[in-house]
Formats: sequence, C-alpha cells, structure tokens
Amino acid sequence: MTAMSPVPGEDRVRPRRRPPAPRPEAGWDAEYARDTWRLRRLGIECEDRATIRFGGIPQPWLKTLAKRWARWRLATGLHPATAESGTKAIARFGEFLAAAGVGRLARVDRQLLERYLADLRADRLGTVTHSKRIGQLNAFFTAIRRHGWDVTLPTTALFFPEDYPERAERLPRALTELVMTQLEHPDNLDRWNHPAYRLITVILMRCGLRITDATGLPRDCIAHDGDGAPYLRYFNHKMKREALVPIDEELQRQITGQQAAGQEQWPGGAPLLFPSPQPQLRGNKPVSTSGYRRSLRRWLTRCDIRDDHGRPVHLTPHQWRHTLGTRLINRDVPQEVVRRILDHDSHQMTSHYARLSDTTIRRHWEQARKVNISGETITLDPGGPLAEAAWAKQRLGRVTQALPNGYCGLPVQQSCPHANACLSCPMFITTAEFLPQHHQHRCQVIQIISRAEARGQQRLAEMNQQILGNLNRIITALGQETTDAS
Repeated sequence: MTAMSPVPGEDRVRPRRRPPAPRPEAGWDAEYARDTWRLRRLGIECEDRATIRFGGIPQPWLKTLAKRWARWRLATGLHPATAESGTKAIARFGEFLAAAGVGRLARVDRQLLERYLADLRADRLGTVTHSKRIGQLNAFFTAIRRHGWDVTLPTTALFFPEDYPERAERLPRALTELVMTQLEHPDNLDRWNHPAYRLITVILMRCGLRITDATGLPRDCIAHDGDGAPYLRYFNHKMKREALVPIDEELQRQITGQQAAGQEQWPGGAPLLFPSPQPQLRGNKPVSTSGYRRSLRRWLTRCDIRDDHGRPVHLTPHQWRHTLGTRLINRDVPQEVVRRILDHDSHQMTSHYARLSDTTIRRHWEQARKVNISGETITLDPGGPLAEAAWAKQRLGRVTQALPNGYCGLPVQQSCPHANACLSCPMFITTAEFLPQHHQHRCQVIQIISRAEARGQQRLAEMNQQILGNLNRIITALGQETTDAS
C-alpha cells in the first residue's frame, strides 16, 4: 500500500521531545564531598574566584578538617580568595607531614612546627606569601581548638610572632603630582571610551575607595547632611560596614548623570550605579573589576601618561587611595580626619597610607617656634645660605638622635658630654608639640625635689632646681606661642 499523505487540517504525528536532563544538584549537600567546590553552586558569587580546591591535601583526616574550616569561614562572609589561601597553606603543610611520616594530628607539636618552618624557608617564597603560609596555618589551629573539631591537637602547636619573616617597611605608593596632574586633566579623562569607567576613575581619585567598593556602589549612593552638603555612601567590603565620604557638587552632578543614564538603560530600575551591561543580568551585578583594570591599562597608553623620568606609567587603582591619603596629610588635614575619610579602623593603617612629604615637614619645622633650655627663641632664615644644611642636619638628628621631648642640635659627628641630661645641655632644642611631655616632666621634677628636701639631700635638690628652672622657661615660652596662635 502506498503511504497516505497527511490530510490538510489533521494533526501530524510529531516526534516526542526528550525530557530535559535533570539539573545537577546544587548546595552544600552536593558540593561538600567534592575535592573541588564550585562556588556558584554554593550561592557564592566571586568574580576572581570560581572554585576552592582540596585535592592537594594528601591526608583524608587533614582534608576533612580543612573542608570544615573553609565552610565555616565562607559562612561568616569571608572572601573566597582568603579561604582558598588557607586551603593552599594546609596543602603545603600536608605535603610536609607526608614526607615526615606524620599520620595523625596528635603528633603536630611545636617541635614539628619548627621543622616545618625550616622546610618552608627552603621554598624561597616572597615575604608576603611566606607570612600567609604561616598565618593561615596558625588560624587553622586556632579554629580547631576554638570549635573542638579535634581535641588531640597539642596545645604547643602554634606559631609566635617571631616565626614570621620580618617585613621591611614598604615605600609609599602614592603617585607624584606630575603624574596626577596628567591623570586628572579633563582632556585625558575624556579619552575614556566607557563613560562609567570615567566616573569610576574620578571617584577613585577623589574619594579613595577600593575598586570593589567603587564598582559596587548602590544607585542611591548620595546622602546629604543637615546643611545640604553631599556625601558618597558606600559599603566598605573590607570592614563590612557602610561608610560616608564628603564629595563636591561637581562629582555629585556626574553621579546624578550616571543615575539618569542607568534609568534609560534599565527602565525597571537597576539597584547599582554601575551595573554590568549584560542584559541577562538585569542590572543586579556590577561591572567587572578585571574589565576596568584592562581598560585602565589601555587608557594610560592612549593618554601617554609619563612619570618624572619620562617613562610610561603603570599603576593599580589602589594607588589612588594612597595618593589621596598623602595629599590630605600634606594639606595639613588632621590624621583623625584622614582616617575617617579612608574609613580605617586604626591610625596605624592611616599612617601607612598617608606619608608626609619632606617639603611639608620642613614647612612645619620652619614655622614652629623653637626654643633652647633658657627659653630663648632659635631662629633660622629659610632663605639663608645655611638653611639647606641646617634642615639636613635637623632631618638627620630626628632620625639618629630622637629625644622624647625635643631635638638635639649637636652635630651627629660629635659626642655628647652631658650624658643625656638634655635639659642642662645648651644644644637642646624643643617646640610646642612637646608641651605635654614638658608639663609631665615638670611634675616629676617637683616630686623629686620635694622628696630630696625631705631627706636632706640638698645636692640632689639643687641639681633638679636647675632643671626645673629650665622647664619653667621652656613652658612659658612655648605656651606664649600657643596663646598667640589661638
């Protein structure tokens, strides 16, 4: 029989579609047992980290503890890169344990850790990486004890501050004014091909935000105080808190323009000021920080930015944070104000970012009233022939002959005949910044004189009477300067 053609209007037999394949199970129950955790399946979005790997840990019992530690750290909001750093430190320690024939946690004591430190030194890691290997492993031991994950860990299994490699003080990373003048020039800023990246650059320069905080700014990121002054409101991811930084009206207008542009692109309203342009993301994911860094390198090349030696400039976005702190300090902004603008927890961190330039220190030194032990003002003509040499001597003296209450005016090459009795030394120089120390010292000297007189020690009382007289003259002279300044 001849196959009948389908009659128009009748239903045709269509092949059945295959049912969609079941999606792999996601969540901790599925990922925890794996040697490679896929962060996206754990609901953790991280641009620079997609997985955490445990395959490099040879011992199953150590791997179990490492997974438990990593899960707890991620649950507390720790950045996945830091969790991955801890896993690498445990893997390196696991290799050492395997080579040493150590098969259980109970044998990990201080003596073994000293052997590990020697073995780790042979890797010739950089100072930062070496410190991370030790610090992460120490944090791992602390977590085991705190949470009771394995009670067999000896109490002597810990590292001390002396175990870490000594880190030399890092040089300032602030950009020079020559470079910043080029970067801030409107013509160069207009060379950005991406308007959002241009605004991000301005925010990084003027507000000192970290790049992650800048790209993740919320759409309604402008706040006002009672006087109507604008502030940039952002979330400090490192400190896990919201922060405010004052801005000017010009930057406020630029941010308002970006908000209007986002409203046109996302009529439904994107929650971010700089959403990723990919339409499937619906404006709820920020632009890529790695994409900004790539564009930054191309922008520097287009603008032909050169340093003080005529070489092409290569910089990181974080250097603008250093530069802002240094600029504020050199404009005589108090360090406490700088700390609040940069949203640091401690003044120590602020002092690391903000360094006084030599010209600022010299300006303050020239302006400060300097007196000797007789309360006589020490003057120096800033334009005189010995000004540069005197300033150089002061700089050297501050470094090599620092005193708790002033400075030594004696050349470094000469030995001091006064046996540290600076308040009886004609070369002693001090300024108003040491007034609190002088007042405290005066109280101590009065107590010494009183006790000496009560015991009949007239010679001791006479010696301290001379120091007391010098202190009185110094405090009077420096106090007069403070009164005149106010």
